[in-house]
Amino acid sequence: MNTVLVIGASRGIGLELVSQYLDAGERVIATARDDAGLARLRELGAEPLRVNVADPASVSGLAWSLDGEELDVALYVAGLIDNADARTPPTRDAFDRVMHANVLGLMQALPQVMPGVQAAGGVFGAFSSEMSQIGLVDGSDAWLYRVSKAALNMAVSSARHSYPGAVCVALDPGWVQTEMGGGGAPLTVQASVAGLRSAIESITPADNGRLIHHDGRRADSW
Repeated sequence: MNTVLVIGASRGIGLELVSQYLDAGERVIATARDDAGLARLRELGAEPLRVNVADPASVSGLAWSLDGEELDVALYVAGLIDNADARTPPTRDAFDRVMHANVLGLMQALPQVMPGVQAAGGVFGAFSSEMSQIGLVDGSDAWLYRVSKAALNMAVSSARHSYPGAVCVALDPGWVQTEMGGGGAPLTVQASVAGLRSAIESITPADNGRLIHHDGRRADSW
């Protein structure tokens, strides 16, 4: 039995990851920021932890909560989107909200959980997007979101050098039918997560620092 940590698991892709990993017989530790989310995780059979990635004090408690744990897989799923394009300057509030959840929260959480990932020789995956790839930009929609995910990629690629006992990757779940992705997205949550789990199982040390898509494709560049 592996131990899996899912940060940002109260709904959508995070909740489906919890469900599928539990169905596969894995032990799952999962975080949510409110009572309703914690209750959903508990009902599924996960070990719930209260964490709000927008609150540095809350994130800092992860190290204490996970002390002594060996984490075969740790996933940072939490994130926000802003759909405004480059004709609209982001407000300070919007910038702070998106960058804090997508980048600062990751950079605060990663050092808290990596000792456990290293102890297991495991994989740390931060959820990015195909929209983060600078060489493939096809529009200016969601430009703040694109910027945040490009920054997340850099954070992951940089952090890998501090944790040689583990593999750190960015993961692209695809365009998924969630509250963020909308009903017109081509991928169901179930299909995206099934693909992600398979992709994670295929990760080797050669993938360290790479962006990996839900269907197992390895990005040629950022």
